[in-house]
Amino acid sequence: MNMQSEIKGIVRGGQTLKQHRDEILGKTKQTGHYAGLTKRALHDESPILYNKLFSRLRAGVVDARETAKKIAASPIVEQEGELCFTLYNAAGDAILTSTGIIIHVGTMGAAIKYMIENDWESNPGIKDKDIFCNNDSLIGNVHPCDIHTIVPIFHQGELIGWVGGVTHVIDTGAVGPGSMTTGQVQRFGDGYSVTCRKIGENDTLMRDWLHESQRSVRTTRYWMLDERTRVAGCHMIRKLVQDVIAEEGIEAYWKFAYESIEHGRIGLQNRIKAMTIPGTYRQVGFVDVPYNHDDVRVPSDFAKVDTIMHTPSEMTIRPDGTWRLDFEGSSRWGWHTYNAHSVSFTSGIWVMMTQTLIPTEMINDGAAYGTEFRLPKGTWMNPDDRRVAFAYSWHFLVSSWTALWRGLSRSYFGRGYLEEVNAGNANTSNWLQGGGFNQYDEIHAVNSFECAANGVGASAIADGISHAAAIWNPEGDMGDMEIWELAEPLVYLGRQIKANSGGAGKYRGGCGFESLRMVWNAKDWTMFFMGNGHISSDWGLMGGYPAASGYRFAAHDTGLKEKIANGDPIPFGGDSDPQNPVYETMLDGARIKRDKQAITTEEMFEDYDLYLNYMRGGPGFGDPLDREPQTVADDVNGGYLLERFAALVYGVALEKGADGQFTADEAATEALRANIRKERLAKAQPTRTWMAKERERILAKDAGTQVQQMYAASFKLGPKWAEGFREFWDLPEDWQLNEADLPIPSYGREYSMDLADLPDVKTVKFVEE
Repeated sequence: MNMQSEIKGIVRGGQTLKQHRDEILGKTKQTGHYAGLTKRALHDESPILYNKLFSRLRAGVVDARETAKKIAASPIVEQEGELCFTLYNAAGDAILTSTGIIIHVGTMGAAIKYMIENDWESNPGIKDKDIFCNNDSLIGNVHPCDIHTIVPIFHQGELIGWVGGVTHVIDTGAVGPGSMTTGQVQRFGDGYSVTCRKIGENDTLMRDWLHESQRSVRTTRYWMLDERTRVAGCHMIRKLVQDVIAEEGIEAYWKFAYESIEHGRIGLQNRIKAMTIPGTYRQVGFVDVPYNHDDVRVPSDFAKVDTIMHTPSEMTIRPDGTWRLDFEGSSRWGWHTYNAHSVSFTSGIWVMMTQTLIPTEMINDGAAYGTEFRLPKGTWMNPDDRRVAFAYSWHFLVSSWTALWRGLSRSYFGRGYLEEVNAGNANTSNWLQGGGFNQYDEIHAVNSFECAANGVGASAIADGISHAAAIWNPEGDMGDMEIWELAEPLVYLGRQIKANSGGAGKYRGGCGFESLRMVWNAKDWTMFFMGNGHISSDWGLMGGYPAASGYRFAAHDTGLKEKIANGDPIPFGGDSDPQNPVYETMLDGARIKRDKQAITTEEMFEDYDLYLNYMRGGPGFGDPLDREPQTVADDVNGGYLLERFAALVYGVALEKGADGQFTADEAATEALRANIRKERLAKAQPTRTWMAKERERILAKDAGTQVQQMYAASFKLGPKWAEGFREFWDLPEDWQLNEADLPIPSYGREYSMDLADLPDVKTVKFVEE
């Protein structure tokens, strides 16, 4: 006798959650249509009702976000909009979502599916008015600072769906202060970890949870108000669903909750057919992990190495509008905080896709069901070890995705969709983080979210927008200085456009900006830097230049207290020209750090010390020599380009007028550009000649240790990719590159233990591995 079939579940119709989800997946696999919906009855027979339901639910979800964020005290939420709410059906698949950090369409769904797979229904039980919390990156979250609140939705005693809300909190109680720390090399230092825990019943948070959670983080007040933000939004949306059902009926809502996802899948397929060219597109992304430096202090010797993270991507677009994204050849996970779960990698892709490929308000799991993903097990975006840390997954997520945008943009360009072309996204950094005692004499932590306003990559018809957005939040904002000063013991001495940060091109990338902060009225204070420095991870497109990489500037023992008292000149504004710095001329005797080490761990700061927060720009599109000369002059006048680079990069001769403004000398520019093109030809060599020289270097393994380690790990995890590499370079079969032969430790290469190896744990597989 099948006892499972006799158990009455909580889902509408009497199924258990597991039975319901398995049925959905089975019908989807069998028919190729979500939930077996070869016909969409509500959509086809009652289109007005269908669209009415969509419009009302979507508007209500957005309204809940806008209302709930006013509850938050954290500038990350209130100023930057780092929150999102998503409505799910009973199977845990997203129906629609609000604006905001929409990567969490997938991550909160992954948490629901984990609860379903591991029978939360029977223990701890799922009832009407329950509240659950999750931030576990091992089951699908991006990083621990993204806190999920998940509420089931019931109708007449049966579960009909879920609603989830997420905010990015300031601190998670990790080994270092801030939400995305760097000092830990395993997840046990990532901070407070909560796996789909029931934290409330009857719409009331449990007292043990409140006592435990507030003492587990540094920023108690912000934590508690963020939680109330999430709960309030979830309850608003639950009430909205109940009102819709009361007016339109449960049958209509139930059909919409599944048909809308098939609608999303079909919509993606149609857009791919309309906007792209079938074929195979290959591209690659890199980012630096410079840990072998005195200012990166980690607890384990085996992590004290410089490495490069590597992600090749192969995008196959078929004539019927289906497609496959394969990331074989990616680096192995590492002893740092830049690893990612497969769900965060795949869900984050849709943030950019909704700006170009599927610019629709119906953002749901239909797109995920319409995409084949392959993320090999053991890679940094699909780790096979439960020790991996995730605190700053974004470090390589944003840099690996930029390769995909270039591949898609080539296809858009070929079809004539020039506005949709994007040369790539900025590496969303620097992240100013730290903590200690703040100006209110409270234990505190900071994460300045100014980098929600980086430069945007150029398109094929226009410059990228400057200091405008981040790949993880298209509605990002740099925030008001006055608000940040209320939240942080850091006074602004300047905020301005970062010249030359956007990549050059016929259309340049949008520039980032920079803020100079002075520590004021802080005690026992530390801060650190986090971003790309040694590698420019945001390449240009079709001749466009990469965005500028990062650097750090910090000054200690500045003497500013005396200088301010005496009325002497002090640093104001930005670090306009790092090659010809001005700050140092006003800081005699100060201890200054200015270099490319853009990742550090905690460093002590005193009052009057300085910290430069530099936000990156986006990459450029097209040959810089094709840029309109007067536009280059305008860039110099506007502070987007340093004067000398007008001639060096753009080949534009400038004339300075009596008013101090520059104009382009057309005749001199034409001659200068002709000369640059001649110099290019003189330096150029046939591709075959260059490849022959490179092949000899490869045969001799003439590359830095970091490059060799990167490729060796990729070869081990991606045998098909390794075979393609050997074929491309015509290498002999016995040519090998092994990590074991290199003079750096590679712990984790041979031994690992996955989450699925723990007792009574069933993981959910979301991608081909």
